[in-house]
Amino acid sequence: MKVADAMTPGEDVVRVSLPGTRDDVLEYLQERSFSSVPVVKETDDGERYRGLVSREDLIAHPDEDQLAILMDEVPTTQSEASIVEVARIMVESDERRIPVVNGGSLKGMITVTDVVRAIADGEVNGDVPVGDLARRDVNTTYIETPLPVAEREIAYANVPYAVVLDHEAETAGIITEVDIIAVAEVVEGEAGTGDSIANQDSEWMWEGIKAVGNRYIPTRNVEIPDEPVREYMTGDIVTVSGTRTAREVAQMLLNKDIEQIPLLSGDELAGIVRDVDLLAGL
Repeated sequence: MKVADAMTPGEDVVRVSLPGTRDDVLEYLQERSFSSVPVVKETDDGERYRGLVSREDLIAHPDEDQLAILMDEVPTTQSEASIVEVARIMVESDERRIPVVNGGSLKGMITVTDVVRAIADGEVNGDVPVGDLARRDVNTTYIETPLPVAEREIAYANVPYAVVLDHEAETAGIITEVDIIAVAEVVEGEAGTGDSIANQDSEWMWEGIKAVGNRYIPTRNVEIPDEPVREYMTGDIVTVSGTRTAREVAQMLLNKDIEQIPLLSGDELAGIVRDVDLLAGL
């Protein structure tokens, strides 16, 4: 299967043009919940791809306005490349969205979810047991942990989740960044925010930290309820055994609209399978 068969085609990809400013991308990053926007430049030879501007770029450089300085170079692929090739790029670069560029022109975008869908549909090899792909280091938290502490645990672990353990150290649920973001509130004018972008435009800032790929950037100007994790976790979670195939787990991820599934060995937590882990099996 080729990238062209799975990507979002260029005509459906929103892009911004050079020269341009921060305001040109705010609508897409804030109101339309995009994680990044490709940047192009009109030349005598037509439109040419130049880079990406992400939420992370804008948050990291709150005083910068010019797209030419804000945009970042990320790996690209070509429409005739194979899904296996682009999966390798994603795994090695830790990028979840890869621009598809032919001859300098933007032809589309392909994401981790697009590759997972190809695995689920049987378009590429999905027969690898997930026991061979799962991560054995699992981020966990206690069911009575205050939610602000769990948020810090997730941020320091640099993963988008924590498996929740009960009083007997059994798996009780899962809490994700999405769960925390859903109940967090922006604190207007909180001391100590300095010159952060939130002081300039708090509504944009909170929208902007919702996700960077599958991550968000924690800030000091949000207020998280000081209640135990059990009040906000998902208790009825999906789990898998190591004998399940990558294809079966890809289908589960898409059907449940989730990015990770705990791996059990018998009744014991043995690992975690994230969507990007499935790419490593191609």
